[in-house]
Amino acid sequence: MALEIKHPKLLIVEGKEDELFFSAFCHHLGLNDIQVLSIGGKTNLPSNLKALKKATNFSQVTALGIIRDADEDANAAFQSVCSALQHAELPIPTKPMTPAPGHPRVLVMILPDNQSPGALEDICLKAIAGTPAMRCVDEFFCCLQRHRLPPPKNLSKAKVLAYLTSLPEPDKRLGESAQAGYWDWDHPAFSDLKDFLRSL
Repeated sequence: MALEIKHPKLLIVEGKEDELFFSAFCHHLGLNDIQVLSIGGKTNLPSNLKALKKATNFSQVTALGIIRDADEDANAAFQSVCSALQHAELPIPTKPMTPAPGHPRVLVMILPDNQSPGALEDICLKAIAGTPAMRCVDEFFCCLQRHRLPPPKNLSKAKVLAYLTSLPEPDKRLGESAQAGYWDWDHPAFSDLKDFLRSL
């Protein structure tokens, strides 16, 4: 995790692809005062938040946003983030999307919608639902099911990867595809994310 603080607002995300994705999103929104940092996995959040507090210029940080996937349980994911904040002696919000009082302002968002199981990929799938490429992707996974082949461990991630193969440069992963401008940031599926980033 890079500990050089360059902007007054920090956004903590799970991995490198998330960092690329949200950096592209912030750039699209003109939010040039937000620095996106990846923590290399949710289990590293407690130690990295503590290290972040010791970084030069942390006292100048006005807002700290944390985004992580719900995975199987959105409430458990939120409580895990709160525990990491407590470990680092940082302000703790009472619920997602609501800033915690104190310095810096701390906001948390649990993907996809603060209450459902899932991840960033589930938001992206909503943004491309009904497109010709996604109809082909859905047919592909139905075909696998008809042949009784074992499903992927994470169907949403697998579908996004399959969709990305339909794009002009099919070797890009999620974050790279965002950097390449392949996502429609104005789609309603991204509205909550947009609100969260603007509220930092």
